[in-house]
Amino acid sequence: MLVKPETLSQICDHAKSEFPDECCGAILSDGTQEFVWKCRNIQNELHQEDPDRYPRDARTAYVIHPDDLFKVTKASETQHIKAFYHSHPNHEAYFSDKDKADATMWGEPTYPGTTYLVISVYDAEIRAVKAFAWDETSQDFIEVEGSQRRA
Repeated sequence: MLVKPETLSQICDHAKSEFPDECCGAILSDGTQEFVWKCRNIQNELHQEDPDRYPRDARTAYVIHPDDLFKVTKASETQHIKAFYHSHPNHEAYFSDKDKADATMWGEPTYPGTTYLVISVYDAEIRAVKAFAWDETSQDFIEVEGSQRRA
């Protein structure tokens, strides 16, 4: 299991509470406990301010608030960033080209060793949670075997 059942429940609840918008966040671990960091998705604000630069709204995209990302990064000084997560409202759980672009810098993972979870939520019902991790051989993110699914 990639994350503890209670962690999975928390991120699924987050996805349902933000529906029909995408949720986003991080899961950190101190080696014993997992901590869910619910982040703010500022995609709607960016879209409203500059629709040419940000043509998508929060129903189909997310941008983690910089303050939240700073706090997660700061916390990673004493805890491991186990995963970042986001939801796909009314879409399947897959790692899109934009997700891959956001998770890499200069062709390498921005957060090495970090898994990315994508939660498929339809009408506030969780359909699947899939995990994606960097594969050195293919130099790409691939689905992790045994990704967690909910029907």
